[in-house]
Amino acid sequence: MKRITVGILAHVDSGKTTLSESMLFSAGEIAKTGRVDNGDTTLDTDAIERDRGITIFSKQAVIKYKDTQISLLDTPGHVDFSAETERTLRVLDYAILVISGTDGVQSHTETLWKLLEHYRVPTFVFVNKMDIETADRSRVMNDIKDRLGDACVDVDDTNFFEDASMQTEYLLEEYINKGKLSDENLIRAVMSRRLYLCYFGSALKGVGVEEFMDGIARYTIQRSAGDKLGAIAYKITEGNRGQRLTHIKITSGSLKVKSLIDGEKVNEIRVYSGIKFNQVQEVSAGETCAVTGLNKVVAGQGIGIEKNLHSLVTEPVFSYSLKLPEGADVHNALAVLRKLEQEETELNVVWNDRLQKLDVQVMGEVQMEVLKRILSDRFGMDIEFEEGSIIYKETIASTVEGVGHYEPLRHYAEVHLLLEPGERGSGIKIASKCSEDVLDRNWQRLILTHIEEKVHIGTLIGAPITDIKITLVNGKAHQKHTEGGDFRQATYRALRQGLMQADVVLLEPYASFRLEVPTENTGKAMTDLQQIDASFDAPDVVGEMTVITGNAPIYGIRDYHKSVTQYTHGRGRLSVSFSGYAPCSRQDDVIAEYAYNPEGDTENTPDSVFCSHGSGFVVKWDKVFEHMHLPAIKKETTVSEARVRNSCSMSYSDDELLRIFEQTYGKITRKSHGIIRSSNEKKEYKIKPVVIREEYLLIDGYNIIFANDELKKIAEESLEDARDVLISKVAGYQAMRRNRVILVFDAYKVKGEKREVETVHGISVVYTKEAETADAYIEKTTKQLIKNYRVRVATSDNLEQMIIFGHGAHRVTARELMEEIESTEEEIRDFIKKNNK
Repeated sequence: MKRITVGILAHVDSGKTTLSESMLFSAGEIAKTGRVDNGDTTLDTDAIERDRGITIFSKQAVIKYKDTQISLLDTPGHVDFSAETERTLRVLDYAILVISGTDGVQSHTETLWKLLEHYRVPTFVFVNKMDIETADRSRVMNDIKDRLGDACVDVDDTNFFEDASMQTEYLLEEYINKGKLSDENLIRAVMSRRLYLCYFGSALKGVGVEEFMDGIARYTIQRSAGDKLGAIAYKITEGNRGQRLTHIKITSGSLKVKSLIDGEKVNEIRVYSGIKFNQVQEVSAGETCAVTGLNKVVAGQGIGIEKNLHSLVTEPVFSYSLKLPEGADVHNALAVLRKLEQEETELNVVWNDRLQKLDVQVMGEVQMEVLKRILSDRFGMDIEFEEGSIIYKETIASTVEGVGHYEPLRHYAEVHLLLEPGERGSGIKIASKCSEDVLDRNWQRLILTHIEEKVHIGTLIGAPITDIKITLVNGKAHQKHTEGGDFRQATYRALRQGLMQADVVLLEPYASFRLEVPTENTGKAMTDLQQIDASFDAPDVVGEMTVITGNAPIYGIRDYHKSVTQYTHGRGRLSVSFSGYAPCSRQDDVIAEYAYNPEGDTENTPDSVFCSHGSGFVVKWDKVFEHMHLPAIKKETTVSEARVRNSCSMSYSDDELLRIFEQTYGKITRKSHGIIRSSNEKKEYKIKPVVIREEYLLIDGYNIIFANDELKKIAEESLEDARDVLISKVAGYQAMRRNRVILVFDAYKVKGEKREVETVHGISVVYTKEAETADAYIEKTTKQLIKNYRVRVATSDNLEQMIIFGHGAHRVTARELMEEIESTEEEIRDFIKKNNK
C-alpha cells in the first residue's frame, strides 16, 4: 500500500476541519461527521479548540482509501499559530490548500502558499462551501489563477487536458501527440510543483469529497526511500500520563520499538487518529507517529541520515511581560515556560537576569490568551501579561570592521570581524576568511561559536540584530596566556565595536493585508492606511465593494479591524498576515521612546581592554584602532563618518546636502524653455539684485490624484493614466514656474528594496521602495533641503502638513496646487495662441 503524509491548510473559517471530517467519513474511518460549532470533531480534541471553534494544535489522523494510506495532519488556520502550521509543512509529502468559495484567496491564503513554495510541497486545492448561494466557481477560479498562478487548473473543466498541457513541455508534447494526458505525467507534474489540481465541493454536505480523494489517490506517489533510518522530529507534546511525546515523520527505512537514537531508547510507538492511538511495533517510510523515550530530541532535529531543519520563516512579533501573582517564584515560572517553549515553536521565552524580568514573545493576542489558558489548566498558574509591545530588530547599512581586544593581566585575545549588510530576511550569516597560519583552526571555531551562542543586540534601542554577514578576518592568541573565555570577551567586543561604527537601521515587523470595504468608505480607508504608513496598490472595485491590498507596519494594522467593523457597520473585512521585517517608518520616535544608551550598556560593551605596565586599562571603542596589535584589513578603516556626525552633532554643509539629494534622486537637468515666460514676471520694475533661494516643490502624487475630481475619475479606470496626466500637467507647470519639482508616488511601481527615480519632461518622478510611504520620504527630503532651498510641499494630508510646517517648509493644498497648474496652463494657451497669429 502506498504511504503518504498529507497536510491540510487554510485561512481560518474556510472549512478545513470540516473537510478533514468529511474525508474520514468518506473513507469509513468514522461512523458520522462531527461539526466545529458542536465541538465534536475528530481532530479538534483540545478543550480550548472546542471552546474557540478553531484549530490551535496540529493533529494526525490515518485514512486508508483504496490503495493509499494517508497520514493526514490538520493544521491551525489562525495567523497567530502560523509557526505550528509551518513546522508541520517541513515533513509533508503533499498538501491540501482549502479555499472558501465565498471568500476566495485571502491574505493568509497567500502566506500559506508562499510557505508551501518555500518548502517545495506539492499541493492540491479544494475550493469549499460551493453550496452557498454567493459562491461563484468562475470568479474563484480566476482569483486563484490571478493570485496563486496559472498552474492551478480546474480538473472538472472541459479544457482540463489543454490547460494542464500548457504547464510543462512534456505535458504539451503528450497532448499534441495523443490528445490526452497520462496519469504518469500528471503525477510527475504535480510532484514537481508544475501543476496544481483544483477541486470544488462542499465539505459540510459531502459534495465533491470522494472525487477529491480519488484525485489524491490517483495523482500521488510514495517517495522512494532507502533502507537506512531517516526521520524528522517536527513536534513535541505531552501525553495522557504526562510523558513526553516526540512526533516524527519517517522518511526512509523503518523505526522499531527499543531502537536507540542518540543513546536514548524508543519505548513506545503510537500512531494517532485524533485523540485515539494504536501502539505499533514498527513504522515505515511515509508514516508519521509519536514515540516515548526520546527526551533530548527537539523539534526540527534530523534522526538517522536526515539533517537538522533550518529555523522557521514565521517568528513572533509581540512581546509581553509576565505578571506573576504575589509570592510566586519567577524561576519556577521560567522552568514551566521553558517546557512549553519546546512544545510551542511560535513561543519564545526571554529571561533578563539583571532585571529579573520574564518576557514571552508570541504572534498575537489570541496566542497569548491561549497561553494563559494552558498555564492555568496544565500547571495551575494564574498569570497576567502587561500590555504587549512590538518586537523590533536592528541591522546595518554599511560595511565595517569591528575590533575586540581583551588583555587584562595574564590574558590575551584579539578578534577582527567584518560586518556586512545582508539581504532582508537572511538572518545572521557567519563565515571565516582568516588564515590558519595566522590563527589556529580551533581558536577560529571557538570565535564562530561565540558569535552564534547568544543573541547580539544593536545600538539604537538594544534590539536583536539580523540580516548581517559576520566574517572572521583576523585574530591573535598568546601561546601561554590565552584561554577560551578570552576569545569570548574579544569576540563580543569586536561585534559590538563594529556596530558602534556602522550605520544602524531599525527594523519593524510588517504585514500584508487585504481590506474589503463598501465603495463609499474607500476614501476613509485610504486615509487611514496612509496614516499608519501603509503602502498599497490601486483600489480594485468589485461590485459594491472596494478591495485594497498592500503592506503595513504591524503596529498600525494590528487593531485596525476594530475600526473597519465600526465605520463600515460590519460590512468591511480585513485579513492580515505577517510578511517580514522592513525599515521602521518611525525610527526617530522609537529611538527616543526607548532612550537606549549603547555606551552605558555594560553587559554589551564595545570597549576593549589593553595591558600596560602590568595592569589592564579600558580603551573606548572609537580609540581601539589606535591601540590594536593587528592591522586592519583596510588601512583607512576609521570610525564611520555617519557615527561621528551623530556623536558630535555636526550639521551638513551645502555641498553635502546637494550631494545627498543627487545620490538619492540622480542628477536633475532641466530643459531651457527660452521664450516662454510667466505673465507674473514684471520687467518694468528695476530692482537691485537679491539672493533668491531656488525653490523645490515636492508633490504627494496619489494624495493629489485622489483629492482632485478630474484625476480621481481617471484613476477609477486606470491609475497609470491618472499618473501620466498629473505628470504632464506638472511638467508644464514647472516649465513656467522655473522651479524644481519632485513628484513622489507610494510603492506602486517598484516592488522590493530598491526605489526608482525617473526624469520625465524635466521633472523628477520618484517611486518609493516597498514599505516606504510618500509621506515619510517627503518629510525626510524636506529636512535635508530646507537649509539651502525654499521648499514647498503639495498635499492635503493634514498630519503631513503639520510636520512640513514644523520643518519650515511652505504648505500647499491639493486644491491650491491644481489652481496654480490651471492658471499656468491658461498662460501657456495664451502664449501659443498669441504666437500662432
